[in-house]
Amino acid sequence: MAYQTGRRSNVSTARILTIIAFVCAALALFVSPLIFGLAAIVLGAVGASMGDKPLGWYAAAAGGVALLLGYLLAMAIL
Repeated sequence: MAYQTGRRSNVSTARILTIIAFVCAALALFVSPLIFGLAAIVLGAVGASMGDKPLGWYAAAAGGVALLLGYLLAMAIL
């Protein structure tokens, strides 16, 4: 019996990166928009390129929106 590798592990790795990207997007709103927003964009794009197509791009877009909203929120508070 041969050990099967390939698509299954690649997709689960992409899903993990996408989930981390959404967490970074949420953190970008309140903690540090630049660091976490850029991390969300990069992780979402990498997750999408590894096989988690729609959700990865949504995570990257959420990171970009969170980056902008985080800066607007910071400017409003300060």
